[in-house]
Amino acid sequence: MPGLLAGAARPAPWVVLALLLLAAALAWRVCGGWGPQGPGGVVLSQQSAERIAGLPVREKGGPEYSREEFGPAWADVDRNGCDTRNDILARDLSEAERGPGERCEVARGVLEDPYTGRRIDFERGRTSRDVHIDHVVALSDAWASGAHAWDRPARQSMANDPANLLAVEGRANTDKGASDAAGWLPPRREYRCAYVGRQILVKSVYGLSVTEAEREAMLGALADCPGYELGE
Repeated sequence: MPGLLAGAARPAPWVVLALLLLAAALAWRVCGGWGPQGPGGVVLSQQSAERIAGLPVREKGGPEYSREEFGPAWADVDRNGCDTRNDILARDLSEAERGPGERCEVARGVLEDPYTGRRIDFERGRTSRDVHIDHVVALSDAWASGAHAWDRPARQSMANDPANLLAVEGRANTDKGASDAAGWLPPRREYRCAYVGRQILVKSVYGLSVTEAEREAMLGALADCPGYELGE
């Protein structure tokens, strides 16, 4: 199972056509067409509608979840010599500084938390617990949505995929827990479209399913940003 940044195989033309037709039907049913947003409707871009239409809708299942099934936390899967946690801290913190003599370990920096809008001055040891690395699609959710059928290397790849990881406020991440979009959305409403969009993209690329309630919650969040593009 490749990481998001590794790309995906090009589908057959008939698959593309089927998705386009399904996306159009979905958009017409839930959005009232491609025109201006009506009362209670959701206007999606064609690209967003295709992504959502392609997500299998089914109840969660599989054997009992264990974090160990996704490999050790923060492995160096990209073989750059640094663990994934420090890679994400270096990516998401502004003014990030390494420790003395360190090539990888981020000692301090500033997080503008996307979930709450709170500014956090991060300092390893003193305020480490204030900043978590969140799996946007929680690993237990991924497990119950299809990842239980993968082999362990594939699960470890997803657990360390930067496209599914964000540095965030620790309390917000604790509040989220293992919830999907039906159970939790960022308290900062301005970030909800980007958050849901990332979940849809991750689930789409990895072939994971959503529940009906989860899909409706995603559409509800996207109602605040008509025509939102999910990205690639």
